Amino acid sequence: MKKLLAVIVLLVVFLAILIPFTSSNPDGLEKVAQSLGVAEGEPFWKGLMSDYSVEAFKDPYVSTLLAGVLGTLLVLVASLALGFVIAKRAGSAKSDAKPIEEL
Repeated sequence: MKKLLAVIVLLVVFLAILIPFTSSNPDGLEKVAQSLGVAEGEPFWKGLMSDYSVEAFKDPYVSTLLAGVLGTLLVLVASLALGFVIAKRAGSAKSDAKPIEEL
């Protein structure tokens, strides 16, 4: 548990240091859309952290930092949950398999 906490703290510190260096320039898809003159329409669904920010915070630095931390934690939790499900299925498949001697 101490290792997990240390990793989370290091991740937050890493993000806090690098967030100010993020680019305000558009990403690849947005750049192509701008160069082709494609207007961005009203979104069908506004995501949890649209435009890499948390709307509850008005300070752009804090908002982007929290979006990075929360997004990273969400991906980590989803990956761990999926890994546990896959490992459990693989373990149950091995226990259901008959040994070669019985075949």
